[in-house]
Amino acid sequence: MTGRARARSRLQITVEESEVVVIGAGQAGLSSAYHLRRFRYEPVVLDAADGPGGAWRHRSPSLTMEKVHGIFDLPGVRRPPGGDGRRPAADVVPGYYAAYERAIGLDVLRPVRVTAVRRGPGERLVVESGSGAWAARAVVNASGTWTRPYWPYYPGRGSFAGRQLHYAWYRGPEEFAGRHVVVVGGGASAMHVLSEVAGVAAATTWVTRRPPVLEEEFFGEQARRAAVAKVEERVRAGFPPQSIVSVTGLRYSVALREALAKGALERLQMFDRIVADGVAWDDGGFVPADTIVWATGFRSALDHLAPLRLREPQGGIRVDGTRVVKEPRLQLVGYGPSASTIGANRAGREAARNVREHLAARPSRPAA
Repeated sequence: MTGRARARSRLQITVEESEVVVIGAGQAGLSSAYHLRRFRYEPVVLDAADGPGGAWRHRSPSLTMEKVHGIFDLPGVRRPPGGDGRRPAADVVPGYYAAYERAIGLDVLRPVRVTAVRRGPGERLVVESGSGAWAARAVVNASGTWTRPYWPYYPGRGSFAGRQLHYAWYRGPEEFAGRHVVVVGGGASAMHVLSEVAGVAAATTWVTRRPPVLEEEFFGEQARRAAVAKVEERVRAGFPPQSIVSVTGLRYSVALREALAKGALERLQMFDRIVADGVAWDDGGFVPADTIVWATGFRSALDHLAPLRLREPQGGIRVDGTRVVKEPRLQLVGYGPSASTIGANRAGREAARNVREHLAARPSRPAA
């Protein structure tokens, strides 16, 4: 399809007008919607999934609540108390989010996958999807990271004769019975895999780029704020965000303690290349493997924002808090410091305040 044909196709889409559109109904999106409604806006909330829960609905059934490094209550409605520790997070968290949407009367439109956000007429941003389009005076983007698993490149990856999978597709230890497994990554995801696979596989090898830093289990509010501030420094300068764990270190979680008890935390320096039957180092080292699990994190799912041309030369999107510097009608939540349960609620509140300030300063004009 030519550019002119694509333009005609966009013009044929029915465009609805809205004050605010929220893209994504995970923790950051729900928090944003809650605070927007407290400011008397009624946002259109779009979510690509076919049910509540955000990324949590896709987690491994073996990830129980006691292994999760922290779930924060959404604003206004606390999670019911109870013994959820051994229940799968993929059941508990989506259940809570569904109850939350009902409790606050939030009607999320789903499944609606946003394909593009463009600058439109009347000082509006046009949010396009296969299900329709919305012309909004402000947009809060909370599209998360789960759909963008990060696979770092290493020489020889295509020559590996065994199986490679990203943590996003990990579904428990049973399928690794009797296998030689290399786990790549230094965060909570790697701890989850090692804590389970080490008791089932013939052998496990843990490799990371940097030596892991193990911290005490207690992680108070002051430490959380300091960690978020370090990540925020990068995105303020236009650099791609770092993961929270890169500045917090690894906590002595249930998963970490299980992996430690099984002797699975003898870490090796990251290998230099992959060969058909394992991984190798330039100094002659070699570890046989028939499975590599890449617990290497995720990147922000922001492809739909490409028409706005927001990227800085450093590779990231420059934000001031949650406000995008190049496009003040757009708020990014679940990006950088708010891409975790530590910062998502705070970011939702800040995004709603920024939207209120922006809209109050500019009278409404029709989109066409």
